[in-house]
Amino acid sequence: MSEREANARFAQEAVVEPDHIARARAHALEIGAAPISPAVGAQSAVIAAVGAATSIVEIGTGAGVSGLWLLRGAPRAVLTTIDKEPEHLGVARQSFHDARIPAARTRFITGRAQDVLPRMNEASYDIVFVDADPENVLEDVEHGLRLVRPGGTVLVPRVLGGGRVADPVQRDPVTTAYRSLIQETQNSPAVLGALSIVGEGLLQLTTVADPG
Repeated sequence: MSEREANARFAQEAVVEPDHIARARAHALEIGAAPISPAVGAQSAVIAAVGAATSIVEIGTGAGVSGLWLLRGAPRAVLTTIDKEPEHLGVARQSFHDARIPAARTRFITGRAQDVLPRMNEASYDIVFVDADPENVLEDVEHGLRLVRPGGTVLVPRVLGGGRVADPVQRDPVTTAYRSLIQETQNSPAVLGALSIVGEGLLQLTTVADPG
């Protein structure tokens, strides 16, 4: 095992996942809604905490794992979570209930992100978490950057594509989209971008209040 592999494994295994999130993870695996890793969840929670987030949008609910991590970091935030699968939203709703998250702090929307996001108010949210259909990641991130307030953050997990993004030979549409997203945002004066390689990867994009 290389040093990089050893570090990645240690960082992944060092995270202690709270019991209520671990239970949601088990439900996610039961219904085939692949959850984010504990390492990515912990990083997302820290970002939510540092930004003192009070309003969060999540694109791709799954069984509630990522939403629970975000609310762990932002205990006063209201989470609006969007998923096209009613079954996923039902399981997530139960996960939040079991975690004793007050109903007033969650808003569940059934639908495709591409239909829902254009109707949401721009510059109104602290964090937008993008974890839906990977083939729509560029469009979803574009909407996310519109929805966050100046200084707000868009988070994109799984952005390394299981190692495919780093391999220049891989040129399928999803891999190319992730690769373009990383490259374009790193060169953009409108955002500060950072790429974490822990877990499945997490792209962090914070909008610049005055890019001029």
